Amino acid sequence: MNNYAKCIEKKPTVKVEKQELKHKKGRQIGIMGGTFNPVHIAHLIAAEQVLTKLRLDEVWFIPDNIPPHKNAPLVSAKDRATMLELATNDNPRFRVKLLEIFRGGVSYTVDTLKYLKEKAPQNNYYLIMGSDQVDSFHTWKQPDQIARMATLVGIRRPGYPQNPQYPMIWVDAPNIQLSSTDIRRAIATGTSIRYLVPDSVIDYIQKKGLYRG
Repeated sequence: MNNYAKCIEKKPTVKVEKQELKHKKGRQIGIMGGTFNPVHIAHLIAAEQVLTKLRLDEVWFIPDNIPPHKNAPLVSAKDRATMLELATNDNPRFRVKLLEIFRGGVSYTVDTLKYLKEKAPQNNYYLIMGSDQVDSFHTWKQPDQIARMATLVGIRRPGYPQNPQYPMIWVDAPNIQLSSTDIRRAIATGTSIRYLVPDSVIDYIQKKGLYRG
C-alpha cells in the first residue's frame, strides 16, 4: 500500500464506511462518480436535487482513480478527494467514498457496484448520470449488469438525447452549463471562479496552486 493510501485509511469517513457496509439496514443510496477535477456547484446541485426528489437517504460521491473515458490531466487523488470533502462536509447526507482510489487502476462503475452489492446487498443504489453520460452509457463496461445492480437516474439537460437504451428515472435540475474543464480553463487564465466552486475549494486550489498550467 502506498503512503497516500495509508494516510487516507486513517480518515474517519473510511472507518465509518466499513462499519456502514456491514451493519446498517437497507438504505436508498445515490451514487455519483466522476473525476471531480475539480468538484463544482453543478455536481452538488444535481446531487441535492436527486437526493430530495427521490427521497434518498444519502448520496455518495465516489471519485475515479483513473477514468476510462477521459484524458484530461488529473491532479492527485489526494487533492481531488480533499476538495470533495471540503465541498460536501456541510451536508450530513453527502458522503465521500474512496473505494475506487483504494482499488487502484482504471475505475469501472460495474466493479464498484459489485463490491457494494456484495458488502451491503440490502441497500438500493441509484446511479446518477448527467445527460451526456446517459447518451454514452451503452459504451461503459458491462452496462447491462450495471442496470441490474442499480437504478439509473438521469439529470435532464436541454440539448442532450432523452431516449436512453436502458430504463431510466429522469430528474429535473437547474440548467447550469458548467464543467470541470471550464473551471480548469478559468483558473489557468486568471478568471474568477467565485460562486462556481465552493469557497473552501477555491481556498484549497489557491493554497496548493492547482490548475495553474
